[in-house]
Amino acid sequence: MNDQSRGFIDRTLRGFRRAWRLGGRDRVPEPGLPDGDAQRLRDKIDACLEARGGDVSARARAAELGEAYLALNADGRRRFLAILAREYGVDKNAVDAAIAERAAATRPVSRRIANAKLSRALVSPRIRLLSQFNGLDQGVKFLVDLRAELLRSAQTRPYLRPLDSELRQLLESWFDVGFLNLERITWETPASLLEKLIAYEAVHRIRSWDDLKNRLEADRRCYAFFHPNMPGEPLIFVEVALVTGISDNVQQLLDESAPAEDPDKADSAIFYSISNCQRGLAGISFGNFLIKQVADHIARRLPNIRNFVTLSPVPGFRRWLEARLASPDAGILTAAEARTLEAQAGAQSGDGGLKTLLADPDCMTNEKTASLLQPVLMRLCATYLTTARQDSRAEDRVAHFHLSNGARIERINWLADTSRRGIEQSFGMMVNYSYRLDQVERNHEAYTGDGTVIAASAVRKLLKT
Repeated sequence: MNDQSRGFIDRTLRGFRRAWRLGGRDRVPEPGLPDGDAQRLRDKIDACLEARGGDVSARARAAELGEAYLALNADGRRRFLAILAREYGVDKNAVDAAIAERAAATRPVSRRIANAKLSRALVSPRIRLLSQFNGLDQGVKFLVDLRAELLRSAQTRPYLRPLDSELRQLLESWFDVGFLNLERITWETPASLLEKLIAYEAVHRIRSWDDLKNRLEADRRCYAFFHPNMPGEPLIFVEVALVTGISDNVQQLLDESAPAEDPDKADSAIFYSISNCQRGLAGISFGNFLIKQVADHIARRLPNIRNFVTLSPVPGFRRWLEARLASPDAGILTAAEARTLEAQAGAQSGDGGLKTLLADPDCMTNEKTASLLQPVLMRLCATYLTTARQDSRAEDRVAHFHLSNGARIERINWLADTSRRGIEQSFGMMVNYSYRLDQVERNHEAYTGDGTVIAASAVRKLLKT
């Protein structure tokens, strides 16, 4: 998370504190949550769970609990989460008793009663507690940000992972795509939201307000999903360029000096960036629905758009290739490729000269070296995208995302991203994934069913060179 994103969360938390202030009824805990304050915290949790005084009182106590959490420092919040994780999980004895009662039930009415008891027993007290935040102003955002902090802590504290799993399930039920609103973002959108786009952009950094304005011109589109209980907070957004032909270079696509095209004359919608905005919603997928809804939205309003295509990075390619080259029996080059590259490298080596050439930081800017590397790296990239597996899925996370959505690999583009990040990830190569609206379901079933990767003839041809 960058400093700007962290700043947005801090500002949001201050807003929660203002929204929930209830007259200073209780002393806020010390930032590190010492033992005495920890016990008072437990007492407040117990009072919330007992729901004395009805729902309104319970939510007021939950708000006070939330304010207590916001007053803590990093160590105090970890202690808070540890208390929830270790002391407020599912009661095993209650579950066992409910199971025994269910097994002994012989009549339909008694079975229904036993089933209800078992269902209640399987819901942990901590999730009943956290569910109360759904009724609070900014309460849903509070839980999303709480999970972001929980995820960081759970990486080194396994005892927190069951709490994270339960909270994720709760948020999944609240953030079902049927509850989300698709909205277009334009230059007329409030500046507070535009500022968040700059902070949350995760693929191609927005360098300035002029850069952002260029991405919102007439021949551009930006759409985001929002949740009704998190107004002004995008969950995920996608940036689209309306162009003629299929774009093969992201620097050209983002060139602020390029004239805007007429969207009514364009024939292609290029999805060039998709960014998740809420760390606390990690593992809850919206991107597949977002792309399809945006494609449908554009198709209905601009019938001249025939191609829905991404211009996507290949974030795992260089790492995969370097791992293969580190193997003593890599065997990834053809004999002809090895002879050509060894001649340029000036020495024989077990990797056919490829490792030697790639070790030169200027290999992609040296015209002669780059021209020799191009057919080799293009073939290897096609091999990586179509055959490299992590379990039953494509190893490249971006490829898996689009293939599971029903796209096909349309084209691999040489030196399509010459930024430092692009060279470091994939030697500057990017991929067009094509969404043919009448084929996405069939492609999705082929990939998720038996792992079949659908690729255009141009990509399959690279595998044979």
